[in-house]
Amino acid sequence: MALVCAALAVVGCGERERESGRTVITISSSVVGTDGPLLRRQLDRFMQLHPNIEVRLHRVSDDATQRHQLFVQWLNARAGDPDVLELDVVWTSEFAAAGWLLPLKDPSIDTTAFFPGTLRACRWAGDLYALPWYADVGLLYRRTDLVPREPRSLEELRQFAQRAGDRVPFGIAWMGARYEGLVTVFVEYLGGFGGEIMDDSMNIRVDGPEAVRALTYMRDQIVRWKIAPNDVLTWHEEETRFAFQNGRAAFMRNWPYAYAAMADTAQSRVAGRYAVSPMPAAPGGHPTAALGGAQLAINRWTEHPEAAFRLVAFITAPAQQLERAVAIGEFPTLRAVYDDPALRAALAIPADDARRAVESATPRPVTPLYTQLSEILQIELHRALAGQRTPEAALADAARKMNAAIERTGLREYMSGRPVTSTR
Repeated sequence: MALVCAALAVVGCGERERESGRTVITISSSVVGTDGPLLRRQLDRFMQLHPNIEVRLHRVSDDATQRHQLFVQWLNARAGDPDVLELDVVWTSEFAAAGWLLPLKDPSIDTTAFFPGTLRACRWAGDLYALPWYADVGLLYRRTDLVPREPRSLEELRQFAQRAGDRVPFGIAWMGARYEGLVTVFVEYLGGFGGEIMDDSMNIRVDGPEAVRALTYMRDQIVRWKIAPNDVLTWHEEETRFAFQNGRAAFMRNWPYAYAAMADTAQSRVAGRYAVSPMPAAPGGHPTAALGGAQLAINRWTEHPEAAFRLVAFITAPAQQLERAVAIGEFPTLRAVYDDPALRAALAIPADDARRAVESATPRPVTPLYTQLSEILQIELHRALAGQRTPEAALADAARKMNAAIERTGLREYMSGRPVTSTR
């Protein structure tokens, strides 16, 4: 039924064009809360600048899994509606490899204007397939009344968390349940030790010594130093936020949404007593913030690629990114926006701290197989943290299974330019 509706949507679009005499394109968005009115205002301004183009909002579910399934159905059926797609940062390579997105080769695109980490997630096989719309990044929260300053290293993070343990039950709280959030936390500790899950040639590096040290550090927080409770193995974002918000932890790893959520003195015991920074690093590593957020891409089957690109360029331009940040608090992906006084006045998080986090943004592995690889990694990470396996054994198993998944596809040969010999 969904595929039939998708096909009818394309026909309907053509009929509307004949009626209005204008080029009609659509853009997908969940438009929940204040997001809907904001996007509509921006679309209205775009249409004023381009009177020959009519843009219609194609509402989709706010649930990422449902939205992903819907897009797969539409694109697999070669439906041209929606013309512009709002994608999660881990979907772009999957859709690009499937041949569902148009590469963005317009010479007007200034890729240097974006933060590098946000743009890396928009590329596949050397081509650009999306533009970063807004960024969500992992942050290290700290209690300013318990912690003397931002930790400069992972060793200082441990020391500060241990010292604060005399005044609060937990030194640190993070998301350790077996789900995607655990992978994002691991990405940050992994970068802090100088490692990576996978390199650009799709070689798995998750069993390297840096990864073992990162996972051991996470496990030591629970078992050896006892600065994180065993409960973190069941926590998601909200359980983690409540632990920090209720005054039970000195540090917390979470997303930007928690900053404003904890500012209400009627509900938060830490209101006015916390600050944020990127996760610190160990020697040989670098501060790392796992990248989330959204990108805008163009449907391969659109009948109006030029109009669709104009819309993408408009929505991701500085003025619209600034307006989104002021209205919703989402982090811009363009460097220049952080110099605007209006942004500094609007963000709940200090703009300099937000900028440092986005500068540290690191995408999860950019691969069409990301979902499958993440599921493997989630299982093995959780086993190690729960004490069922050693970090070395868990990561070795993860690497073996991830390599097997990649080998079945022939993607490495594709990435290296050699003929693909396996299509299983």
